[in-house]
Amino acid sequence: MIRIVVALIPVLLLSGCISQQPVPAVDRSTSRAAVQPAGPGYYTVKRGDTLYRIALEHGQDHRDIANWNNIANPSAIKEGQILRVAPPGLAAEPVADGAVTKPIEVGSAVESRSLDQPASSVAAPAQNGALKREPRVGKEPYSDEAYARLNKVGGETAKPVEAKPEVKPEAAPAVAAGPDDVPWMWPTSAKLSAPYSDSGNKGLDFAGKAGDPVLAAGDGKVVYAGSGLRGFGELVIVKHNATYLSAYAHNRKILVKEGQQVSRGQKIAEMGNTDADSVKLHFEIRKQGKPVDPAQYLPKR
Repeated sequence: MIRIVVALIPVLLLSGCISQQPVPAVDRSTSRAAVQPAGPGYYTVKRGDTLYRIALEHGQDHRDIANWNNIANPSAIKEGQILRVAPPGLAAEPVADGAVTKPIEVGSAVESRSLDQPASSVAAPAQNGALKREPRVGKEPYSDEAYARLNKVGGETAKPVEAKPEVKPEAAPAVAAGPDDVPWMWPTSAKLSAPYSDSGNKGLDFAGKAGDPVLAAGDGKVVYAGSGLRGFGELVIVKHNATYLSAYAHNRKILVKEGQQVSRGQKIAEMGNTDADSVKLHFEIRKQGKPVDPAQYLPKR
């Protein structure tokens, strides 16, 4: 009997080890999530966004935004994705704790003196990085000849300088035109059918006939030509400079290509009714991506 019990003990111990559940391993190592850029110069993709619309809303070329964000397929952006929408270097780069990194300005002048030279005798650095040096003053014993020499300039006795009234420079006339201003012209001779509205129409609408010429309102580069923006039909967008771009919507035919330089008054499209209920041209001027009233920029008719 004792032999049987002794023989069963190893079996019971083995079965207990088999039935015991293993303790789950817990990874307690801390890892910091990758910090996503945010703030000025960046945009978080929302549901329904397209790269073309994001570019229009920020006054950029959609190809530039694709390059800045290494996007090969413009339709591959996802909701929640953070995109750079300003040229690299213009926006401050955020870091993990939310601080903004800025370069530290360091003066170019370096103090140089011998070990036995007092610090007070070292010249102060000038603004251009050179060292200012104090004039050296010599000493000589007093004499009538020395006194007379010091009080003569070019052989003539020095005369006191008469103070002249201060002449103030004339104020320069104010310059109205800025570096990014555009000499605008009307994009069509058709009749205006709907004005700009802050709460509704973000541009001007012109009623015309199918095939009427649509003209570039200013010199610039075509940054978009196609029908990828819902609600605009066949659309042309011209970027004039870093501040302004103009948009021409609902064309029946586009006559320019992306990347093409166009001149003020050049025919870029034909008026139509794509994605519209009637033949018309919808014209917008955008300042840094935001719609503005074109009537405030166009010349008086």
